[in-house]
Amino acid sequence: MPNEETHSSCICREGIPFILISFFAAVLIYLGGFRIVSLFFFLLSFFILWFFRNPERMTPDKEGLIISPADGVVIKVEDAQSEEIPGENLRKISIFMNIFNVHVNRFPCSGEVTKINYRPGKFFSANLDKASEFNERNTVVVRMADGREIVTIQIAGLVARRIVWWIKEKDIIQKGKRFGMIRFGSRLEVFMPLSSSVLVHVGDKVTAGETPIGELT
Repeated sequence: MPNEETHSSCICREGIPFILISFFAAVLIYLGGFRIVSLFFFLLSFFILWFFRNPERMTPDKEGLIISPADGVVIKVEDAQSEEIPGENLRKISIFMNIFNVHVNRFPCSGEVTKINYRPGKFFSANLDKASEFNERNTVVVRMADGREIVTIQIAGLVARRIVWWIKEKDIIQKGKRFGMIRFGSRLEVFMPLSSSVLVHVGDKVTAGETPIGELT
């Protein structure tokens, strides 16, 4: 089981270099006498600090619920196929995260991580359909206790240039726990069995680790 405590601080450690660089730049510019310019960099450092926030979440414990892996807005609900489960139609839910959302990602279900597949790619805006096909991505497959699998895909966006994951194959994980993040705007996709009930609609706002997006039947 991955050690989530390492990633449970209120600010993601991946953001520390960005926060420190922008803050020290602001201080140096201020000391150089450019106070108006330094104000911009101080505001930037506080924005970056806020962007890398990592709040606690209360995950519903009802068996069979599939929980949103990301904060954001549902931009697509459709039946589709995943490369990871070839030849099988699945329920696919796409969630767009803008730069104001929390960007820590959480597991939509409990089980065993059977596959992690990172693929480099382009950086189209994450709200476009072609981002799902061509952008940099990381796919995580979790096999649940009943043998069914849930596929979660982290997709980089126009500004996002770094997908991060904190897990490895064969990890035993729990629903709602943190598994990674994407820096600065991106997209998450979840593939569920076709027999699942979809509990969200296009335009719905969802919260990682808390909002049920589907239910297994």
